[in-house]
Amino acid sequence: MKRKFGDRKDGTLLRDIDSMHFICPLLYPNRCDNEAFISERIDLTNLKAYLDKKNYEGIPYKYTLFLVIVAATLKTLTLRPKMNRFIANKSTYQRNEVSASFVVKKIFSDKGEEGLAFIHSKPDDTIDTIYKEVFKQVSKCRDGKEKDTSSDAMDTFTKLPRFISRTAVAFICRLDKHGWVPNSLIATDPYYSSVVLTNLGSIKLHSGYHHLTNWGTNSVFCAIGERKIRPFTDENGNIDMRDSIDIGLTIDERLADGYYYSKTVRLLKKLIVNPELLELPLSEEVEY
Repeated sequence: MKRKFGDRKDGTLLRDIDSMHFICPLLYPNRCDNEAFISERIDLTNLKAYLDKKNYEGIPYKYTLFLVIVAATLKTLTLRPKMNRFIANKSTYQRNEVSASFVVKKIFSDKGEEGLAFIHSKPDDTIDTIYKEVFKQVSKCRDGKEKDTSSDAMDTFTKLPRFISRTAVAFICRLDKHGWVPNSLIATDPYYSSVVLTNLGSIKLHSGYHHLTNWGTNSVFCAIGERKIRPFTDENGNIDMRDSIDIGLTIDERLADGYYYSKTVRLLKKLIVNPELLELPLSEEVEY
């Protein structure tokens, strides 16, 4: 689609939105001032059986809980397009693609470096194509031979005299406001993705609130907690102990209304509880 005046390279300006969603960014311009936090507990009984089936003997890189959640969030944002919007410079944009990003710990130690993985999805992607891309990016991060562009740019600023780096960063923040930051600096910046995910369970932490940032365009942050056996209560009050995780979602509340968010969370849970639905293309609708 041809870009019009007011569009950005990463998003299309929404010119026909209701008055409330037009006024809100003018009254509340900062993303960090407009966070809503949602916490959900998810039963992993079906997902465990699904992973056991996918991970045949000798598979080079296992299908994981984290991979399922990455695929589920990408499908959710594809089917719930208002969640793939962002607000910048007091205007609302529809993002041009659905993307996910996460940090890769190269070595699990206090001194272990981190790399950045950035997944650009397509409407016909499935969990299997996303699996291949995640495998490729995680392998590249842990190989250590090639640095992601965002980390490389940050390393450059740390080598400059402090007064120069402060001035340069202030200038880049002005560019960020208008969507003019060069791709060479932000190609792998997680805060320019549709959703940032952090797998806190991999380092034995609970899920919880994680802030958004005024830098970049990211409007959804997903924190995944430690996998544990927890009690679930059925409609008759019976308690059953099940494999589960807690997920914390921080979202920009200016994008949509509460009902839209509620249905979005319902869809995300449905996809995680029924991961076989992720073998359908991301753009294919499911009942929820």
